[in-house]
Amino acid sequence: MSKLRIIPLGGLDQIGMNITAFEYEDDIIVVDCGSAFPSDDMLGIDLVIPDVSYLEDNIERVRGLFITHGHEDHIGAIPYIIRRLNVPIYGTKLTMALIDGKLEELSLESVAKRKIVRYGQTVTAGSFKVEFIRTNHSIADAAAFAISCPAGTVVHTGDFKVDYTPVYGDPINLTRFAELGNKGVLALLCDSTNAIREGFTMSERTVGKTINAIFDENANSRIIVATFASNVDRVQQIIDAAVKHERKVAVDGRSMVRILGTASDVGYINIPEGSLITIEELNNYPREKVVLITTGSQGESMASLSRMAASIHRKVSIDPTDVIILSSNPIPGNEKAVSKVINELTAQGAKVIFQDVHVSGHACQEEIKLLYTLIKPQYAVPLHGEYRHRQAQAGLAADLGIARENIFLLEAGDVLEMDEESAYVVDKVPNGRTLVDGLGVGDVGNIVLRDRQLLAQHGIIILVSVFEHGSGELLAGPDIITRGFVYVRESEELMEEAQEVAYSTIVNCRTRGVTDWAKIKTEMKDDLSDFLWKRMRRSPMIIPIIMEV
Repeated sequence: MSKLRIIPLGGLDQIGMNITAFEYEDDIIVVDCGSAFPSDDMLGIDLVIPDVSYLEDNIERVRGLFITHGHEDHIGAIPYIIRRLNVPIYGTKLTMALIDGKLEELSLESVAKRKIVRYGQTVTAGSFKVEFIRTNHSIADAAAFAISCPAGTVVHTGDFKVDYTPVYGDPINLTRFAELGNKGVLALLCDSTNAIREGFTMSERTVGKTINAIFDENANSRIIVATFASNVDRVQQIIDAAVKHERKVAVDGRSMVRILGTASDVGYINIPEGSLITIEELNNYPREKVVLITTGSQGESMASLSRMAASIHRKVSIDPTDVIILSSNPIPGNEKAVSKVINELTAQGAKVIFQDVHVSGHACQEEIKLLYTLIKPQYAVPLHGEYRHRQAQAGLAADLGIARENIFLLEAGDVLEMDEESAYVVDKVPNGRTLVDGLGVGDVGNIVLRDRQLLAQHGIIILVSVFEHGSGELLAGPDIITRGFVYVRESEELMEEAQEVAYSTIVNCRTRGVTDWAKIKTEMKDDLSDFLWKRMRRSPMIIPIIMEV
């Protein structure tokens, strides 16, 4: 009998960009297809998505894309790769509605077949059978998968928590996990995001109580709440609190408006008639009678709250009487951006509340241990999180009796081959990241990023020289144009010296009989670069331009 191959292509050693392939003989299925925030050194980059070249090379074997839930780190890459990876997409009702919205934005709604799957339903995809199991998360309709093939059954949790009192829907189906455990589970691929945190994750409903208390304590202030647009349950509780306190609700932020519209259309959020107003109508009501729900809780530079903090929002100005709630925790790597927004808002006199107004959507240690105890897997494969998170889950699995040699901390691209007899990493497939810049997908690589970083750090110098055709005589220049290097009016002496260096290089080349333009440009660049480094310890980008007339 053949072995099952598990191939994570993303979602390891980072928060985001989750995607994992499962392969058995001639069949491949893919779980999730997410994006990630660009890091600070990815200048100008809008989004980071996984490299799916391995799946493209094996497209005739890919049977389907199965999505656990509707967060960007699980669906964000779909619109960018679906043209190249046009396979059926399976997900629950809200998840599929959010995917539909993303595809429609890019006029891709006719590209891929999409099918809504109910909890308890099983989809057959080649040799695989994929059962959708109810879980809880910070967005409704989250699912885990029981993935079965002739080699055995593996459970992929997706992002999950155990919430006995969810805002929408029913609690996680622990009974089904126990049934699977009794039948025998080959491997558990489990969310690691909160594996370093002890205890249990609090119920989402506890945030509603805190928000209500804040509304009570700030009855005379306008309230602005920033949260993840996709946390529909959180937004529902904010709306409930606003209605209870007789406040009108406005929504700002493109993603917030889009997701709430989608959730409302499919019945996953209840907005009482007459409670919603447009952002243009905010000033028609007393400040203490409105609530603004907005994006920007992660300090994203162009998000609505960040623009308010920087006083560049066209329709909302922060007032010292405002109360601003940041109802989220910073994603690792976003801490500086969030602190910047908090400081800017505080400097404008606003009261900023950012503690105790968020609960995680991810399982803490006791919930992870509960799932391991119920499922009783032979192998443990921690997913979703940085290395320290996955290492913490590996420790939990070992404490629960799973042999160390049966716990796998994989790297992206690793091919883990397993059956009931053994499991080994046997290969590595192409993997990595693809950068999205505007409408360009993958056209910005490491070389372009390096150039952008160089420009950002030291600026640019352009050398323009004019030579006579035929004789090669220097007619004009070299003239220096610079941006982001020095302020020219205050550095005239330096610019004159730099010009002399470039001129000397041209004279030297002519004396040695060098007439090749490429050679002359290279020497000009090298000589000027050496001069500037010795003089200023700076390395600007230098671009020599030679015109022939």
